[in-house]
Amino acid sequence: MGINDTKLLQCDDGYLNKTPIFQFILLSCLFPLWGAAASLNDILITQFKSVFVLSDFASALVQSAFYGGYFLISIPASMVIKKTTYKTAILCGLIFYIVGCSLFFPASTMATYTMFLFAVFSIAIGLGFLETASNTYSTMLGPRRYATLRLNISQTFYPIGAAAGILLGKYLIFQNGASLTTQMAGLSADQLHLFKLQMLQHTLEPYRIMIFILLAVFVLFLFTKYPKCKTVEKNDSINNNVGIIETLKYLVKNSKFKKGIAAQFLYVGMQVAVWSFTIRLALVLDKSINERMAADFMVISYACFFAGKFIANFLIAKFSANKVLLAYSVIGCLLILYVSFIPSFTAVYAAVAISILMGPCWATIYAETLDSVEKKYTETAGAILVMSIIGAACVPAVQGLVSDITGSMQFSFIVNFFCFAYVGYYFYKKMHNEA
Repeated sequence: MGINDTKLLQCDDGYLNKTPIFQFILLSCLFPLWGAAASLNDILITQFKSVFVLSDFASALVQSAFYGGYFLISIPASMVIKKTTYKTAILCGLIFYIVGCSLFFPASTMATYTMFLFAVFSIAIGLGFLETASNTYSTMLGPRRYATLRLNISQTFYPIGAAAGILLGKYLIFQNGASLTTQMAGLSADQLHLFKLQMLQHTLEPYRIMIFILLAVFVLFLFTKYPKCKTVEKNDSINNNVGIIETLKYLVKNSKFKKGIAAQFLYVGMQVAVWSFTIRLALVLDKSINERMAADFMVISYACFFAGKFIANFLIAKFSANKVLLAYSVIGCLLILYVSFIPSFTAVYAAVAISILMGPCWATIYAETLDSVEKKYTETAGAILVMSIIGAACVPAVQGLVSDITGSMQFSFIVNFFCFAYVGYYFYKKMHNEA
């Protein structure tokens, strides 16, 4: 064992003998930061659809740009972690995040959808660093037997940021009055151009606030001492020289890892798709409400997500995690069918209720899948698990395409049924393997 200080001990597998409380809390405070960025995308999708007159598929490209950035940066981020430390990767992520938020200012002046997508992509580069480092690091900051619990606790902070992002978008981006579509309908060409520029200027405000918060967090991390949590082998030179090709060959042969990747891909895609189109669903089913009013349903969704995590943590402490999540998946599938086929505004409430069931999935799949990997491959395996977030770039786009083809935003939610069904099947198989 290696000694980090007089009390904190690091085991050979990288885990600590106990959790450093302040460092763990500060690390967990990163989770709401990407929660806020992700939920602001739900606002942007609705805003950009009207301002740039986009199809549902084109508006979903906000998520494609966002999660595409995650996909591309995760392996480079893991290499930074491997060569340096988790803390270094976190600091890199915060810098990219700040730069991405700053790009919204020239984007609002240029007033092109492509430039906004580039700004969103830049933010995602930073978040790719943050998530690749933070998810794995959270599991390592303490005894191994509590790794999944620690990540679930850290993930509990996520919906706080997500709700904050929605509230920022609701009050700083969305405005009072009639819906954007209604307001734009009676404007001349010149008036329409000026109106759109004004609406785009509103998108700056949340990101202005985010920049100040990120700068403060960067300074805190810069001056806080963190343990390395790196694996120690007897033949350390061999361990440090494990290459990316060797790691990928190992992971390709690891069936548990591959099944975890598939489940994570579909789960994240479903979660983001449901959240991306909940505001649109409310606007479609009730023409009398505006965007600011419809945003309330996303605030409630994140509150449900937050509550669902606490309920899941309690249930998982008493029952098998696989049994709990299988039950969640079955109920989730039924709710999605209700959303897709019941021609009533109650479908919006069902879409909101789905968030209760999504809380524990990501953290549980991530921690258990990572635990199936030999520790010398941890950094790269964690990065590839984060890369599975690319599902959030694909599933919302597919749902948007289904909406455009069928002309029904409500029916398009059926895409998420197949995702949740596979996640349920994944936990069903794991439950039987336990028996």
